[in-house]
Amino acid sequence: MKQKVQIPLRSALMRGFTLVELVCVVVIIGMMATIAVPRFGNSIALHRIESAGRRIVVDLALAQSLAKTTNKSIKVKFDVASNSYILSKIPHPDHPSREYETFLQEEPYVATIESVDFGGGNDIKFDVFGVPDNGGSIVIRVGNRVRTISVDADTGKASVL
Repeated sequence: MKQKVQIPLRSALMRGFTLVELVCVVVIIGMMATIAVPRFGNSIALHRIESAGRRIVVDLALAQSLAKTTNKSIKVKFDVASNSYILSKIPHPDHPSREYETFLQEEPYVATIESVDFGGGNDIKFDVFGVPDNGGSIVIRVGNRVRTISVDADTGKASVL
């Protein structure tokens, strides 16, 4: 003879979530999102500004090094209007027929060049000994983050401030 299993009425009715429980979960997720989204945006801006600053420093060091090794002066020309700079006489790594040009407003940097000042001009020239014609600074911005790249007039060493 089969035994009949009787399910209590209370457990059969409580299989889902109540509307109040669902609303509480949605409210908690919403509060967490309002805290996390601005912090995530700030961390992306910080990463972009630091990356753009390091890229400029490395490219200036490349120009200085190539000026010494190739025994040719190399000019780095900054264009504030197009948020870019060109390393003259250096071929682009991906397009050897073109000069080495970097557009900071594009991914992954999405940065703007606020100002460039190399003794009143927008370019710096490294002579055959790697010595710059003058020192100066480049100011870049991503969102509310600002960094200044300083180039020492004596050594040509660039650093992010």
